[in-house]
Amino acid sequence: MAEDQSTIGLIAGGGQFPLLIAEAARKHGRRVVAVAHLDETDPRLTERVDDIVWIKLGQLGRLIKAFRSRDVREALMAGTITKKKMFDNIRPDFKGLAIMSRLAFFHDDDILRAVASELDREGVAIVSSTRFLPELIAPEGCLTARRPSRAEMDDIRFGWKMAKSLGQMDIGQCVVVRKRTVLAVEAIEGTDAAILRGGELAREKAVVVKVSKPNQDLRFDAPSVGLGTIRTLSRVKGAVLAVEAGKTLLFDKETMIAEADKNRIAVISLRTPPE
Repeated sequence: MAEDQSTIGLIAGGGQFPLLIAEAARKHGRRVVAVAHLDETDPRLTERVDDIVWIKLGQLGRLIKAFRSRDVREALMAGTITKKKMFDNIRPDFKGLAIMSRLAFFHDDDILRAVASELDREGVAIVSSTRFLPELIAPEGCLTARRPSRAEMDDIRFGWKMAKSLGQMDIGQCVVVRKRTVLAVEAIEGTDAAILRGGELAREKAVVVKVSKPNQDLRFDAPSVGLGTIRTLSRVKGAVLAVEAGKTLLFDKETMIAEADKNRIAVISLRTPPE
């Protein structure tokens, strides 16, 4: 079967994910049109796409115009937006203001779903961010040489429940636990900062649990971990990283696991909380 030669839109945030997607999509024969965010998106993306438009956070009208004028009918979202900048760096245009005014809560899921719905009304369907990179999705099982101990599995079970409760309230997706005590929860500061805070309180052997939010739309908002996560955990002499299989993205998987093995950190991926 011939490869699809049509255009795919890329709504790009920060980090390496947009770069990886752009390369993978072009390898699949797709023409890539990116809408990138100033002060967030890696400038190197310019070299990896066929066309690029730079906007400020909140300029939804410009985003839609860029896609429609380039005949983009499908798009995916990838990359991070620094949440702190949502309070001091957002510059919405008229369309962006209209979306924000309709939101009862200014939460991640609400914003992304509203943007996806508006794009759909404009004839641009949002597709899964892993369409061209399914290998990034965490497989089930223990990924490291060391497996979690029985006590650590107890902490994972406890932390899983707490993290799901956090996600239900759209606060965060990650908790840091030791001896079935929550030491830190992720909020606007992000996973690494939560690990550092919780790890300092644990002193050592912290267990980090990161899961998807209930009813999370994984097309554009999947939890992710990577080499940086393990390096942060090793800084506080942490013991375990547990993630949700099939719903979490693993970046730099091989080097991430090698770093975990070097530091005797167990990395385990589960579809359900441990029995």
